[in-house]
Amino acid sequence: MSITPIRYQPGFEHPEPGEEETVRELVETMRGIAETTYQDYGYPVRAVHAKSHGLLRGELSVSSAFAPAYAQGLFAKPGTYPVVLRFSTNPGDLLDDSISVPRGLAVKVVGVEGERLPGSAGQSTQDFVMANAPAFAAPTARAFLGNAKLLARTTDTPQAFKKAISAVLRTAEAAVEAVGGKSATLTQLGGHPNTYILGETFYSQTPFLYGPYIAKFSVAPASAALKALAGRKVEVSGRPEALREEVLAFFAEQDAEWDLRVQLCTDLEAMPVEDASVEWPEAESPYVTVGRIRVGRQPSWDEARSRAVDLGMSFSPWHGLAAHRPLGSINRARRPAYEMSSGFRAEHSGCPMHEPRVAEEVPI
Repeated sequence: MSITPIRYQPGFEHPEPGEEETVRELVETMRGIAETTYQDYGYPVRAVHAKSHGLLRGELSVSSAFAPAYAQGLFAKPGTYPVVLRFSTNPGDLLDDSISVPRGLAVKVVGVEGERLPGSAGQSTQDFVMANAPAFAAPTARAFLGNAKLLARTTDTPQAFKKAISAVLRTAEAAVEAVGGKSATLTQLGGHPNTYILGETFYSQTPFLYGPYIAKFSVAPASAALKALAGRKVEVSGRPEALREEVLAFFAEQDAEWDLRVQLCTDLEAMPVEDASVEWPEAESPYVTVGRIRVGRQPSWDEARSRAVDLGMSFSPWHGLAAHRPLGSINRARRPAYEMSSGFRAEHSGCPMHEPRVAEEVPI
């Protein structure tokens, strides 16, 4: 499909009124979540996406078999890079998997050269932070703050109550999907279907620079074994770590491959920069594969890996190249919020964040 990508201009971004105060409140709200869970567990966890289900090491291969517009930044030339993948679910507390919520995937590419983003000077990584929906649950930082405050109010809610609510919400979401719809609100609050996390397609949801252009990223199952898991239900009754157990079982016997894809912006009205809740139409600009992630058989989760990655590593859209600068209100708010979260974990664990520069420094 022939497309004409739009070149980025600074005027495409425009902060909300009072955005600085919104961001300050967001950081305070997320710190409150981190402090609550630290008191509960005795050790620090992420303010969002606290629970990991798979911690994997693999490699990203970038080829040159795509149109010139896609050869930007990390993807400007062929190469192979070590990667760390972290599969998670989005609450800031560690919940049983019968409380079914949206899923996340963070990818850290190691050994990346080029001009760096502010705050990541001296690093050699490119992070991709994704969730399993093509659009963000909130359009702007102000709405994101509202969602975060709701999450904060429910952080200490007893799990038995959350399980009951999750069951009701899953039924409601199934009814919405039966007539061709989907509710971000229902899935966000606990109505996500109990499906295999490895069968999901993940999206950056928010836009980024892509060299001179604007883009969103996605990671989609490529190998047959992963594709076969798409939409398959997982039995979670009596299995608080069901998702983690299924990932362990998969990688005990099989390898996996994902496509790393890019969607270029071709129409600012249909594909806005400042409203992250809008799904960019693939009919106008499809996702194009620019890399392949390969992961071999390995123990996908254990306590040592959790210490190395959950406690000792941070993932942020702001770890990366200037050629892939995060754009829009949500991403501007994420930078200080993510910095707070990783700083809180480092402060309360006595373990500084580990940002590998070469393959030998990858902790798993």
